[in-house]
Amino acid sequence: MATDTPGFFEELKRRHVWRVAVAYAIAAWLLVQVATQVFPFFDIPNWAVRLVVVVLAIGFVIAVVFAWIYELTPEGIRRTASADSPEAREPHDTRAVGRKLNTVIITVLVLAVLLLGNQFVWHRGLRGASDAALTAATAANPAQATDPHSAASPALANVAPVPASTAAIPEKSVAVLPFANEGAKGEQFFSDGLSEDLITALSQFAGLKVISRNSAFQFRDSRDSSAKIGQLLGVAHLLEGSVQRAGDEVRITATLVNASDGAVVWTKRYDKPYKDLFSLQDAITLAVADALQAKLMTAPGAVVQSDRPPSGNLASFTAYQHGVAYFELNTEASLHQAIAAYEDAIRLDPHYTVAYARLSLAWTWLAGELLGGAQAQQAYANARQAADTALKLDSGSSLAHLSRANLLLTADFDWTGAEAEYRRALQLAPNDAEAQFGLGNVLSALGQVRQAVALTHKALAADPRHASWYYWLSVYLAGLGQLDAARQASTTAIALQPGAVNYYDLLTVIDVLRGNAKSALAAAQRESPGVWRDIAMARALQMGTDRASADAALKNLIAKYSDVSAYQIAQVYALRRDADNTFKWLDRAWANRDPGIQFLLYDPFILRYRNDPRFAAFCKKVGLPTTTDAVAMK
Repeated sequence: MATDTPGFFEELKRRHVWRVAVAYAIAAWLLVQVATQVFPFFDIPNWAVRLVVVVLAIGFVIAVVFAWIYELTPEGIRRTASADSPEAREPHDTRAVGRKLNTVIITVLVLAVLLLGNQFVWHRGLRGASDAALTAATAANPAQATDPHSAASPALANVAPVPASTAAIPEKSVAVLPFANEGAKGEQFFSDGLSEDLITALSQFAGLKVISRNSAFQFRDSRDSSAKIGQLLGVAHLLEGSVQRAGDEVRITATLVNASDGAVVWTKRYDKPYKDLFSLQDAITLAVADALQAKLMTAPGAVVQSDRPPSGNLASFTAYQHGVAYFELNTEASLHQAIAAYEDAIRLDPHYTVAYARLSLAWTWLAGELLGGAQAQQAYANARQAADTALKLDSGSSLAHLSRANLLLTADFDWTGAEAEYRRALQLAPNDAEAQFGLGNVLSALGQVRQAVALTHKALAADPRHASWYYWLSVYLAGLGQLDAARQASTTAIALQPGAVNYYDLLTVIDVLRGNAKSALAAAQRESPGVWRDIAMARALQMGTDRASADAALKNLIAKYSDVSAYQIAQVYALRRDADNTFKWLDRAWANRDPGIQFLLYDPFILRYRNDPRFAAFCKKVGLPTTTDAVAMK
């Protein structure tokens, strides 16, 4: 007579193997999470966590085999009898054993859920306020839109997503997110100063990709997962934390996590006197670098850079951070606020090299983009004085050489001198994205536009959400005739910084190059009111059939802006195929020292006349070569 023998899966169930496996797996996961959270507080090295994982994995196999061979009974542990043996028919309550194992599984699951909930709340606490709080704050104070630290101001608000980089993410890469300020509301710049200093310090390590402030700080109060942030910034790790100042004491919590899964790599809490802030920053920097196995840079000519005031004056450092934040907003009002903040930092520490350098950069940018005539010349004079002081204080400051390079390029049209200063800045700080971008900028003026594109891409790898650099990338690509790529870069710039001036003007230029008059006019009408909208409208209208409107737009441009926009007027005449007036206004642009002249060798409008003898003569007069890899508008 045949005997029913249970199958393999029935045997697993009878022997409670699957219950043991589930309980063990959840408990092991729980132990690993506890180890990753607790070990760093006791300075237990990372290999100990890996050892725990290996031991638990081996233990899983042993537990499953043990559950198959032995069984738990009310009388104790005994060897499991086969299903058809007489012993298997001996009465004992297997259901009671199963219920006990189910209780173990449920208990461990509850503990796991509690741990996950605690991690979620903790990380959200580090990342900032909830959506409801942000909405309420914005509604209560609309003026916060101009505050670089308000919830309404980051470029993530009302911005279309920017595609993440498709490049492979290096393991040795990190973004320092803005540390959460848990102190008084007015101390946001204090916590930002800590984060900024960590970025500068970590950038000194060879082979370590560090995201620049501009991009990392756009994720202030972000609700995005660590995986999404890591993907958008192109990094494998995130450094986040919180800062709380109470009188003369400061508490800093710093946590390094794997971006892909949020697992903690290293974490520590520091309680120190406020006066020891910079030594605290050094301790965090060294701990993070050690966790990422990064070594200090040893490139020939490289010098350790710092954005700290030499006196250690923390008030000066905070004022400097105000300036950095306002400058990044890239509006005329914010540039004036940045200048005032840098001047405050210098007043508090007259030997603050990087504050002088940043002050020079702000004056140069303001003069080149928004001022003209005597105002521009005075701004350039202010910039020159600040740059000279910075270099006198510290010739090894990369930022000081960068400020001098920008001034030589924009105000003096000393192309080769600017190139030398940018190269020196990059030699002193090989990982500096600003120096990479700046060198690309001067090379484009010298007609080496493809190199400019390559260097700008390199700079964007460290600062992937830098709106104005996407703008310049778009300008270079348009000069090379790569209009699809130029439009993509241009729309990315707008998505990241919708309120910035002349971004829609660039879209107008791209549509003009495409010959799309309707689209060009629509883009021009979206430009911010002022000089750049008038320039954009004059360009767009030259493409249409309404010659009266085209003539009126050009006449308006000449009447209102001949002293500040001579170069753009020359461009409009080039669009009209009026060579004589094109060169006439180019000469006037040179007389006015119009910064637009740096576009000459990658300007598709002006390059229409590159074979005209007057073009070569003009290039010689302004100190530029006649060769370029850019293309002319057809």
